[in-house]
Amino acid sequence: MTRMKKKYQEEVAPAMMKKFAYKSVMQIPKIDKIVVNVGCGDARDNAKAIDAVVKDITAITGQKAVTTKAKKSVANFKLREGMPVGVKVTLRQDKMWEFLDRLFNVALPRVRDFHGISANSFDGRGNYALGIKEQLIFPEIDYDKIEKIRGMDIVICTTAESDEESRELLKLMGAPFIQA
Repeated sequence: MTRMKKKYQEEVAPAMMKKFAYKSVMQIPKIDKIVVNVGCGDARDNAKAIDAVVKDITAITGQKAVTTKAKKSVANFKLREGMPVGVKVTLRQDKMWEFLDRLFNVALPRVRDFHGISANSFDGRGNYALGIKEQLIFPEIDYDKIEKIRGMDIVICTTAESDEESRELLKLMGAPFIQA
């Protein structure tokens, strides 16, 4: 069992049960999945760009990435329907817990001038979205072998009903929120 999953079961779930006075253990919010998404606009000019992004995201998450394709044609962006525009990975179960552990405890503290992540990036339904400016903060990425510094979006989907429950869940899991 992963460290974060054990922490959730032994510390976080009982604390959430006590704080929000749930009647059933099934009401306790849990992390459902984590989606990592990288947009790659220069893929239309350079076919190898998508391959490099897939390699990086696969190394970071430990799971093979899927290319996303354009749904519509946009003339201003020289984009046709069906062209590859990005890469995404959906993590669940043990890979999700391991990625969350590495994100909170290894990657985010490596960001220069890091003060914490915003506590306001919730969507109203208990999901948290986080943007990262460069993939270099993950130790799996070798600085010398990357072609271009790329950002990524990380969405943590929870079963929480409200932002307050989700914020408390992530705080207890060790999310480094900015102190108000």
